[in-house]
Amino acid sequence: MDTVSGYVEHIIYQNPENGYTVMELIGEETEMTCVGVCRGLTEGETIEARGEYTEHPTYGTQFKISTYQTVAPKDRVSMERYLGSGAIKGVGAALASRIVKRFGDDTFRIIEEEPERLAEIKGISQRKAREIAQQMEEKRELRDALIYLQQFGISNTLALRIYDTYGMTLYGIMKENPYRLAEDIHGIGFRIADEIAGRIGIHTDSDYRIRSGVFYTLLQSTGEGHCYLPMEVLLKRAGALLGVAEENIRPQLDNLMMDKKLVIKGDRVYASSYYYGELNCANMLHQLNLPMRQEQQHVRQAIDRITEEIRIRLDELQYRAVLEAIQNGLFILSGGPGTGKTTTINTIIRYFEREGYDIFLAAPTGRAAKRMTEATGFEARTIHRMLELNGAVSDEDKRSIRFEKNEENPLEADVVIIDEMSMVDLQLFQALLKAIAPGTRLILVGDVDQLPSVGSGQVLRDIMQSEAFPTVVLQKIFRQAGESDIVVNAHHINRGEQIALDNKSRDFFLLERSDVNVIYKHMIQLIREKLPPYVHATPYDIQVLTPMRKGSLGVEVLNGILQQYLNPPDDSKREHMTGETIFREGDKVMQVRNNYQLEWEIVSRYGIPVDKGMGVFNGDMGRILEIRESASELVVEFDEGRRVTYPFALLEELELSYAITIHKSQGSEYPAVILPLLAGPKMLFNRNLLYTGVTRARSCVTILGSSETVRSMIDNVSENRRYTSLDQRIRELAEREEQ
Repeated sequence: MDTVSGYVEHIIYQNPENGYTVMELIGEETEMTCVGVCRGLTEGETIEARGEYTEHPTYGTQFKISTYQTVAPKDRVSMERYLGSGAIKGVGAALASRIVKRFGDDTFRIIEEEPERLAEIKGISQRKAREIAQQMEEKRELRDALIYLQQFGISNTLALRIYDTYGMTLYGIMKENPYRLAEDIHGIGFRIADEIAGRIGIHTDSDYRIRSGVFYTLLQSTGEGHCYLPMEVLLKRAGALLGVAEENIRPQLDNLMMDKKLVIKGDRVYASSYYYGELNCANMLHQLNLPMRQEQQHVRQAIDRITEEIRIRLDELQYRAVLEAIQNGLFILSGGPGTGKTTTINTIIRYFEREGYDIFLAAPTGRAAKRMTEATGFEARTIHRMLELNGAVSDEDKRSIRFEKNEENPLEADVVIIDEMSMVDLQLFQALLKAIAPGTRLILVGDVDQLPSVGSGQVLRDIMQSEAFPTVVLQKIFRQAGESDIVVNAHHINRGEQIALDNKSRDFFLLERSDVNVIYKHMIQLIREKLPPYVHATPYDIQVLTPMRKGSLGVEVLNGILQQYLNPPDDSKREHMTGETIFREGDKVMQVRNNYQLEWEIVSRYGIPVDKGMGVFNGDMGRILEIRESASELVVEFDEGRRVTYPFALLEELELSYAITIHKSQGSEYPAVILPLLAGPKMLFNRNLLYTGVTRARSCVTILGSSETVRSMIDNVSENRRYTSLDQRIRELAEREEQ
């Protein structure tokens, strides 16, 4: 690493949120552009920085800062330059000159130790003298804290978060229990806290360490979809993480229970928020499950009039579903593709509309909400938007999530219909239920055989398994849908029946290929030339779905190849490299984690904002409109025309999406889908995954790979089991009510 020093003459750009800074540094002999995370740094300060020289394609040689520390100016010129730079509010160049002229080399000592003497200078009152000293002290405290934290290998970015969270108490926390960092600060998990603790000298069998490791293990499991872990699984995982014997872990479970961080029920261990999350959901579902008295003859006559007007005929199950939705406060509608869910929902909506009810429609993602709007003709929103999201940075900082709509300010609706319920995780569902007052009808719609939510829980499946609420599962494939081999084959796959792969279909094809390079070639050909005219879409609309992230047919490799051919380098397109990814104007991208504080706006064709809001979510897809190197940011346009400006420091939340995992495609529909299926792990290459991938296509499915792999996926019913117990909580409450 190289070391440079000098004073900050000019800050070109500084992100107020993460501290990413572009600045001009004047050294003894040279002037250079420096970039790095330097929040709190102001013009006129003197710094020593370590890092490396890099060559930027547009801006030439830059010094990329890894670590830095500010140092007190040692000569009169530097002192005057610092004080007059604007770093100290209320002190301009003229006043800085008078201060240094009066106190000379002793200026900084006077400000820190005898600030009242500043009042000797014309234009400085005693109050202003104290303010100048206080600002100098605050800057010194931050500087000292960063230097202290750097000795433990903590980057400036994390050091700033630690200082912002704890202030001057950070020294005591670091010495006594650095594992608190993992609980209190987004971006510091157990592993980072453990590394810091090791450098400080905390023993591996420390009680703090074991407790933090156990809690971390539980929270990590929620990322796999679990709401609890069996005791045996938790002890095994925590023991492997901590490198300590299980008998040392067990006593700490009692301590965590006393701290109300864990709940243990039998051999199940829950993080408290997930146990009470399931319990609260079960309780609120029962409160909503009220009989809605309606005069039977009136209801049936109204349904008959509606079906006659819109010229549809409901089968027996559909008719029953409409009746159940009208007569109950809570109703669940499920069914596979082509079974008439949309027709049933449309009939329900039209009934309530005629009765003068206020109806809200929502879905978990923007794409799913857009599909719902197109299918019903009524506006549908994302659940987050309906609940008026306000707060929280990301998934890892869920403690600060706040919805304006809640139990104190419920939704002003008579009927709430939620589509794509298989995608809804436990925490979002809990927020939704809190905003629905008893007496409001809640209708949950989804395909229970789709992959479960990306977040923890399997809400729709658990509710249906509880058998506690009115439910209808549609099964008949209607004639028009039955003409689609996508629909027919999806049902065959779901029932474990083999499908015809003879390419006699008009919308379902398998191209038998065993060479990965040949698969790449045909994939590009299909996207660029063959499929767009066949399905009346653009290459941008054709989606590659793959089971895996890694490997030659995984997301990471495929995106690099597809970008090269579908959006190649061009002098007219600006690009920016972050990590190993090149982002280029025109690229197809996806948000890969929930960020509740990213702001978006929708602009008219004249560039005037017409709507704005907060939150971009895991799985949202868009296109890069513009890259602004001078401002270190890029602009992405997501579905519904929502434009989001990303500072470069947040680009880890984006990835290319020419190819995405099948899991990330939930709730979406594409004109044509390409599935590269050659070989992969058995737990991943299963029936559930294939079914979900196939049902994402509206007009055409093309499988590139092995027919044998497809057949083995249909036969493979193994799924990664989720440890959830919402169904049990629902049944327990039902039994209690009966008693």
